[in-house]
Amino acid sequence: MRTILLSLALTAAMTAGAQNPQKGDYGYLYCHMSDKGQWTAYAVSRDGYHYEDILGGGPIMDPKEHARIEGGQRDAYVCRSWNGKGYVMVTTDMNNSMTKPLGKQNEWDNYGIDLLTSKDLIHWESRSFDYRKGPAIFCNPEAESVYRDWSTINRVWAPQIFWDPDFVWENGERGGYMIYYSMLNRPEEKYDRMYYSHADKTFTRLTQPKLLFDWGYATIDADINLLNDGKYHMLIKKEGGKPGIYTATSDHLTSGWGEPVEDDYVSFEGKKKCEGSSAFQLIGDPTWRVAYIQYSDKPRRYRICKADQNLRNFHDPVDIEGVTAPQHGSFMRLTKKEYKRLLKWSKKQQGK
Repeated sequence: MRTILLSLALTAAMTAGAQNPQKGDYGYLYCHMSDKGQWTAYAVSRDGYHYEDILGGGPIMDPKEHARIEGGQRDAYVCRSWNGKGYVMVTTDMNNSMTKPLGKQNEWDNYGIDLLTSKDLIHWESRSFDYRKGPAIFCNPEAESVYRDWSTINRVWAPQIFWDPDFVWENGERGGYMIYYSMLNRPEEKYDRMYYSHADKTFTRLTQPKLLFDWGYATIDADINLLNDGKYHMLIKKEGGKPGIYTATSDHLTSGWGEPVEDDYVSFEGKKKCEGSSAFQLIGDPTWRVAYIQYSDKPRRYRICKADQNLRNFHDPVDIEGVTAPQHGSFMRLTKKEYKRLLKWSKKQQGK
């Protein structure tokens, strides 16, 4: 028994850094795309279920300033920076109203993503990556490319962040943000597949994408977490095969992703269509909560269900409360100082 406990402790110590830093025991930030428009919105909560809008659910930054390709931000994902001293965010650079001006084939096409950094969750700096420009936008343009022609790319969707301390840069420096997302280049592939790049600690340099996995059908909206079993667990939407949100696991962050479990999720929602899952843990609770948008409802419903410690056995879904127009987003724990700062900012801005 002692040997087993020592082994588990060693495994935990080795993998502790391979995840986004967690901090805060006061409340939660829900950072999301607004369902009223294509901007990033905030809401805060003390219990993870009942929220209060920041800025009345309006944009927390000017999307035209930070989404330089299309002027719209979707699918916001926020987490703490690798050293816990700031924040990083990724968004899908996309605006459905720009379909005709940009000559997109349809309103659900887009061309890139935005990487953002902040010291206070209020003021943001950013860099946009237009994938149509090809290898030149990446910090390793000489590397082998996944596409022959980048100018025909059709989608770069729903990026998320996972701190990877084991990634090694060409100069020997260790550590990078794994940015994972789906892409589609219709002339070269038949369906959306999951890819990943690495961003440096400044969150301004990005490596050329590599294929994360290909199960033979379209997959989007991945959400990865490291659990106490030492495995990486992924929630992901299957667009092909039997549609729905499923789970998959791997012993390695960037490889070895097995086929998803077919009988686990989201059976309790029946035939309703769901996507944009985001898993988080409540403070002091080893089990999980999984949030997602149920987009086939009219009006759409944003749901939060329970899961066990292994991110399995999903049950008891309820609607999020207090959020204006919730949509695809992410959750981050907050300190009391952070929580109060956001409320003070919101009150001040709305009082103008």
